[in-house]
Amino acid sequence: MQRSKRILLGVGVGVAALGSGIGFAAASSSSSTAAPTKAAQAGPAPAALTPAGPAPAGPATINVTSASVGGKTEQVLVDAHGLPLYIYGADTTATSKVSGGLAALWPPLVSSSPTESGATGKLTVLTDANGHQVQYNGHFLYTFVDDTPGQVTGEGVQNFFVATPSLGSATTTPPPAPASSQGGGYGY
Repeated sequence: MQRSKRILLGVGVGVAALGSGIGFAAASSSSSTAAPTKAAQAGPAPAALTPAGPAPAGPATINVTSASVGGKTEQVLVDAHGLPLYIYGADTTATSKVSGGLAALWPPLVSSSPTESGATGKLTVLTDANGHQVQYNGHFLYTFVDDTPGQVTGEGVQNFFVATPSLGSATTTPPPAPASSQGGGYGY
């Protein structure tokens, strides 16, 4: 009985630490293929997200908030958990080019019936190897493993760029990648 209380206490402390954003590295695998954490990566300080008014009501798949991106405040798309959403410059309207190790760092946004709050673009779903992948105006959407709610750290990293509500319709060929001074050193 005494042993089971200690195990439960240890599990409770681990869950509490993960829930507060502490211990991400401790919770990750000890495998040599684990993605580097922000502490292990050299680069610019993350941009901060600030609410664009009251917190979104309900569990909408996509919400809009204000964020500092490259030193400039912009309206950006975030997922239901407040994580910034990104588009990938190499994608086309019909094909997500994010798979394998790249998808481990940039998880695709998946939902069989996406909803939005504050965004006016067209939401669609394309079923592919990633599942029911969500598109906004024809752009596949992704999160970044080093982001937390309230932080934008992936802008310009590996040809990924923050998705905005005013994001135009995608074309079948990838758009030219905007120049960015930020980089995360992931090298994909």
